[in-house]
Amino acid sequence: MKILVCISNVPDTTTKITFTNDNTQFNTSGVQFIVNPYDEIALSKAIELCEGGKGTVTVLNVGESSTEPTIRKALAIGADNAVRINAAPRDAYFTAFQIAEYVKANEFDMILCGRESIDYNGAQVPAMIGEFLDIPSISIIKKLDYDGSSATLEREIEGGKEVISVTGKFIASCAEGVAEAKIPNMRGIMSARTKPLVVVEPVAIEEVAKIVKYDTPAPRGTVKLVPSEEATKLIDLLHSEAKVI
Repeated sequence: MKILVCISNVPDTTTKITFTNDNTQFNTSGVQFIVNPYDEIALSKAIELCEGGKGTVTVLNVGESSTEPTIRKALAIGADNAVRINAAPRDAYFTAFQIAEYVKANEFDMILCGRESIDYNGAQVPAMIGEFLDIPSISIIKKLDYDGSSATLEREIEGGKEVISVTGKFIASCAEGVAEAKIPNMRGIMSARTKPLVVVEPVAIEEVAKIVKYDTPAPRGTVKLVPSEEATKLIDLLHSEAKVI
């Protein structure tokens, strides 16, 4: 069994985000990058499925050379080998297309991703990959069992859960509950240095979207205290300023 896990290189959740060039470019200065947490869940599940010699796990990242420390972290966690498609992931369509083109030339039994990346929160790439490859795509799964030929997946729906059975190749985006994120041990960290990391050049594709500008959320306003005996004033503020009633 061969499993491909797509991973993103994202800023640490504690990083302060700033922009440069008139808010047209993300400022990477001083930013600590990590494996996207949802992708770590997918990676942990893939490792579990392949334990005991049942298969191999390949991690794939669309990114420039600066992402290689993050890829090595995924190898330290337990992936067997890695691929880096040498291009900046300019948008979801571009990223999904590059991954799909690689998969067309390299057979995998399943593809696992995180439900979304924590930087753009688009949740688009897995479904796009499924469309490019013409394989089933199951989004935001909470459980995955695999018997070697077919998979049973669960995901939450309004009022309950949905159980899906898939035979053959598929792609799934993983959420909390699929697996517990693994912490690399010293042996894993040492072995990650020698595990293969292949660099592949991207396939040319037309640019269909472009980021024009970034905006940060508006700063929080000051707190207004209203005496308990002035309920009418509070109602007016909730209506005219907060606009919640």
